[in-house]
Amino acid sequence: MLGASLAIVAVVSSPAPATAAVPGIKHVFIIVMENKNYDETFGPDSPAPYLAKELVAQGLLMKEYYGTSHLSLGNYITMVSGQAPNPQTQADCINYTEFVGVASPLDGQFVGTGCVYPPAALTIADQLEAKSLTWKGYMEDMGTPCRHPALNTTDDTQQAEAGDQYATRHNPFMYFHSIIDDDPQCKARVVDLSALTADLVAESTTPNYSFITPDLCHDGHDDPCVNSAQQGGLAGEDEFLKEWVPRILASPAFKKDGLLIVTYDEAEAAGGSPDASACCAEPTGPNTPLPGITGPGGGRTGSVLLSPFIAPGSVTEIPYNHYSLLRSMEDLFGLEHLGYAAQTGLVAFGADVYTRPQGPPTSAPSPAPAPVATGAGGGLPPTGASTAATGVAAAAVACWLVLRRLRAATRPKL
Repeated sequence: MLGASLAIVAVVSSPAPATAAVPGIKHVFIIVMENKNYDETFGPDSPAPYLAKELVAQGLLMKEYYGTSHLSLGNYITMVSGQAPNPQTQADCINYTEFVGVASPLDGQFVGTGCVYPPAALTIADQLEAKSLTWKGYMEDMGTPCRHPALNTTDDTQQAEAGDQYATRHNPFMYFHSIIDDDPQCKARVVDLSALTADLVAESTTPNYSFITPDLCHDGHDDPCVNSAQQGGLAGEDEFLKEWVPRILASPAFKKDGLLIVTYDEAEAAGGSPDASACCAEPTGPNTPLPGITGPGGGRTGSVLLSPFIAPGSVTEIPYNHYSLLRSMEDLFGLEHLGYAAQTGLVAFGADVYTRPQGPPTSAPSPAPAPVATGAGGGLPPTGASTAATGVAAAAVACWLVLRRLRAATRPKL
């Protein structure tokens, strides 16, 4: 019965996009939503018309964007550090434990298991600091800046509560000693979402890199939400985006040289089972045999990008994933590639994405160009999976389903 519910696993490959000079983007805003597959979000009957119709028309739709793992946390950590999942991050770190292991000199991976990586494990935030560039994490419902569980204790934010729908596992910066050990700096940089309003007022107060996480209701994770007056799922996401995206687009920093990315951590297939498809020759190790529990990846989610350097109405079918995202952001700021973002052959955003590389026209705007479609993803079965790995995957998906059910069962009823 369990096997019958699992999504088909596919590894998508496609020709690389044409290379392009990195445009002059100096302010990046990344909004991460939860647990939706491409067809549900961007299909004709999408419950999120603001995202799926209005924002797509204003920017670029990535049709072949993929998560890199299941459950949530591994994806968030990948986005900022290039670290692949380990057994505990793959299970969302219910216990907020120290990472135990060693760094691999070959691929930048820390080999072992645990939640909070040692000081030597760097993130894009550390890279930006070293280059005297600014960054912030904006976390809805976080309240206290740099909020995380005490080390080696149970994470009490796994379930939404009335008045507190913050989830530590959706805040990747809390899993690196390089950030949390500097308490004053962490409290200045990882803050409640409410701080974004004032920061957007001027270019000088807007970080070069902003990572934005809605709460468990507004990111689409919970449906229904713990507060029954709030919409969950894709409709809740759309309400959040309607409030915050116009503020970002109207900010001086975005208008001058900004890039807004709305993406998802992972995809779920019909029936709630994990879509474990992948792209981009995603590595499958070294800490777990299958990053997607039942397959190599986190599934096809799609993403939307808006920028003065992107022509409205653009579309790309070139495959990208969270490692590609990190590599692309590092390229924009002239940073080295961390972890699997340095993977040989990994493609960063190119001319298919930056469809207006010189920025907006100075004269009256021309009609939007026809969609730019390059390449097409094809399906390939995973290779090299051993019988032992299959057994591990079966046990892992059972654990995945139990975690989902536990969360649903323990959600407070109002």
